[in-house]
Amino acid sequence: MKLRLFCLLVSCCLVPLAGADTVYRSVDAQGNVIFTDNPERGDPVEVAPLTVVPSRTLTPAPVASAPAPRRPATGSLASPFMPYSTFRIMNPRDAMTLSQARSQNLTVELAIEPGLRDDHRVRLLVDGQLSQSAMHTRAFIVPRLEPGQRILQAELLDDAGQVRHRSPPITVSVQARGD
Repeated sequence: MKLRLFCLLVSCCLVPLAGADTVYRSVDAQGNVIFTDNPERGDPVEVAPLTVVPSRTLTPAPVASAPAPRRPATGSLASPFMPYSTFRIMNPRDAMTLSQARSQNLTVELAIEPGLRDDHRVRLLVDGQLSQSAMHTRAFIVPRLEPGQRILQAELLDDAGQVRHRSPPITVSVQARGD
């Protein structure tokens, strides 16, 4: 519980500093840790970039079940739009079983190689329904998965917001309390 409280306090302190170039850390006479953007108040700290996940909408938009559109390749027949050698869900793993506690705020990580282009976005589907809106990210946080088998899949959107590719779906099992 103390660790969670500490993490919450630290994250609250760092969020206003997210736009700062450098974050500095110091400890006062009482042993309190202080984070600031003032270089005279401490030692520089390396801070990882924050992943911002928008809140879920109350009524998710329906997702078309049609196959991804095809774009003709130069000098050949139509081929799927896939400028990446890898586009898949890396974590959680397929066929993984999660406790209900572990399914809370589940981090879904994507393997995308080469890196996601600036004009592309990714969104996340849970059981075929939109879970996370399109973002330029490789990670999503799913607030809560209901018990049972859940299918996770990522969609790649082009600069016009069109679905151009889907990751292979993975299935995770969420145990009900007491299982």
